Amino acid sequence: MSKLYGDENIDVEIIRLLQNYGHDAVSAKDMGKANQNISDEEVLEYATSQDRAVITHNRKDFFRLHHMNQQHAGIIACTYDENQARLAENIDVAIEAENGDLKQKLIRVYKPNI
Repeated sequence: MSKLYGDENIDVEIIRLLQNYGHDAVSAKDMGKANQNISDEEVLEYATSQDRAVITHNRKDFFRLHHMNQQHAGIIACTYDENQARLAENIDVAIEAENGDLKQKLIRVYKPNI
């Protein structure tokens, strides 16, 4: 399974659900990186140094970072979904679609139109 890093705007419950899917997922809080006003660039740099793909709701800024430099462990940019179980499942499905290989990829996970 994949190594994942949820930035500060990803609820820790989503991280726990992804762990239940078998992913090696950690949150910014788990890693002592919460509430430090860390820039998006630093978030991506830290995740890359840990060989973890970033999971974020901050889509616009991480799209920009991906287009500036694709040397990262992956970015999973998600629209907000109040149904955290569904979001975790959709993230897992997106990862499986890439056979777990997220390096240098920008993965988009959208909330389904229901």
